[in-house]
Amino acid sequence: MNRRMLTAALVSVALTIAAPVGASAAPVAEPAAAGTDHTKLYNGPEGTMWYQVHVPPQQAAGRPLPVVVSVHGCTMSGYGLNNMRDLTNFNQVADEKGFIVVYPTQDVFRDVTGCWGGLKPEHQRRGQGEPALFAAVTKKVVADYNADAKRVHINGASSGAGSAVIMGVAYPDLYASVTSVAGAEYGANEINLNDLDDVRPIDTAKRAWGHMGRRARPVPTLVVQGDQDTTVRPFLADRLVTHWAAIDDLAIDDALDGDVDDVADSNVTVTTPGLKTYTHRKYVPSSGGAPLIEYVVVQGLAHKWPGPGRGGLVDNEGPDLARIIWDFNATRTLP
Repeated sequence: MNRRMLTAALVSVALTIAAPVGASAAPVAEPAAAGTDHTKLYNGPEGTMWYQVHVPPQQAAGRPLPVVVSVHGCTMSGYGLNNMRDLTNFNQVADEKGFIVVYPTQDVFRDVTGCWGGLKPEHQRRGQGEPALFAAVTKKVVADYNADAKRVHINGASSGAGSAVIMGVAYPDLYASVTSVAGAEYGANEINLNDLDDVRPIDTAKRAWGHMGRRARPVPTLVVQGDQDTTVRPFLADRLVTHWAAIDDLAIDDALDGDVDDVADSNVTVTTPGLKTYTHRKYVPSSGGAPLIEYVVVQGLAHKWPGPGRGGLVDNEGPDLARIIWDFNATRTLP
């Protein structure tokens, strides 16, 4: 398969992640108060984008809150039909933990399938295309809601995961962390599936680091993958771990010298009755401190979002991915 065929295959891949939509003796916790949803249109020099902002009740206290930007896959929207909001269940977690959620929506006049353009070079760079638009919307939300600009995070599913990875490269000074769910590396359109060594993840990492320029820094990254995903295959997530390890390694001292590598420093298997088992690997820099990369592999998970959530492509046997992502986000801030 050549690169053109790969690009077509990855677009086809992205199209498949869509979401339609006796008393106990122990005390029952009160549910969190519900937040509010605000549908907005950004219209600026970067272009236009509809998005929805979920504001948790903690906003009333007046303190700056973190922001989580959650990017949908193809055939989806942020908050309309087949939406990321219902797929992920982030709003409930946001109301409990106190963070703002942003759901961007692709314009069907830009792409009738609802896909993002991350497989196209014109949408892989700072200051142009979709990256400029995502960044503008993110900054607008931070300003409008007096959010904490040092605690802004981005995640995405499938096509949206590609966009999240690109934003971590193009705007490492805007996003404190990145999460990819069933996604691939920066410059994935260059991968040759007939010869994976033709373009290695270290090669695409070097290009990503070069694009970061003077803004280059290690970017905390969470990679999530189902081991039964036949759409975005697990080897792409393995490559993504190697890719980000190389980016982080280069960002530390401009050299591939092992400051960060793709050998896990811990590997824990998590088993919960009634839920799918998953492994959680962590990659710590040689200097110590918090992991820069975490890698969650869910056993028996196909190309679905681990629930709870609503929609035909939610696997409600979990684990609860929204909480895993927030736990990862909660301790990460911009330098």
